[in-house]
This record gives sequence, C-alpha cells and structure tokens, in this order.
Amino acid sequence: MTTPSWALSLIYWLHMLATVVWIGGLSTLAILVLPAARQTLEISSYAGLLHKIRRQLDWLGWLSLIVLVGTGLFQMSANPNYQGFLAISNRWGMAILLKHLLFLGMAGVSAYLTWGLLPNLQRLALRLSQGQDATDSQRLFRQEATLVRTNLILGVLILALTAIARAA
Repeated sequence: MTTPSWALSLIYWLHMLATVVWIGGLSTLAILVLPAARQTLEISSYAGLLHKIRRQLDWLGWLSLIVLVGTGLFQMSANPNYQGFLAISNRWGMAILLKHLLFLGMAGVSAYLTWGLLPNLQRLALRLSQGQDATDSQRLFRQEATLVRTNLILGVLILALTAIARAA
C-alpha cells in the first residue's frame, strides 16, 4: 500500500515544523539569550529568567520531539531506501542510523536539562531570591550553557545527516 502524496506532504511539513521549533529554540537560547543575559543580569535575575524561559521552551521542545519521532518513523518507512530495522546496506541507511543515534543523544541531553539541571536551577533561583549564598551558581549556569550548545551542535549534525540521506 502506497502512502497518498497529500499525507506524505503533511508528514514532511510537520517534521520540518518540529525541527524549526526545536533547533530554532536551541539556537536562540544558545546564541542570543544566554550570552546576553549572562553579560547584563545579576545572578538572581539571570536564574529567574532561565527558569521562566525553560518553562516555556521545555513543553515546546518535548512536543517537537514527539512529533519528530512519529513523523520521522513514518517518513522512514515510506522511503524506498528503507530495507528494514538496522538494515544498513547503503549511504542512506548509514546516514539515518547516525541521525537516530545523535537524536537519541539530543533527547538524553534534553531529559537531563529538564529533569536534572532545571530543578537545580529552580532551587538556585529560590535561594538567591531569599538572599542565601549560592556558591554553585556559576557551575550550574556554565553546565546549562554547555548542554544547550551541545544540543545545538547535535541538531546541526542531524540536519547535515538528513541532507546526506536525501541526496543518497
């Protein structure tokens, strides 16, 4: 059974939209927001800003991740190069395998940011708002910036692998 062209077009569009939302959010955060905020805000204001931004971006990121998984699996199964699970017999298969491995890495980093680092940053913001000492603040901020940049780099590599797969 072949997939109707309108359905495949819708799936491609949703996949690209989710990619733009996820990579766009990461690049905006890594390239514009975090550096500017670190240079201009006091630590307590910076922690509060990060908390608010992460709350808004996290749900968009996880929604994008769900859409990417669903639409990506559909696209892969509809592709004539697809020969079965872990069947890597051509350039397309290798690019898709590497893309999925990097995607899993991105999802892992995102999970740690959401459920590991973000709660620590929220506690930090609370301590700072109460005038308490926060000696670990710079370490947490650097860790978040590093992980956001890592995810952005992984996202760019995934886009490159997508281009390689499409050209195969």
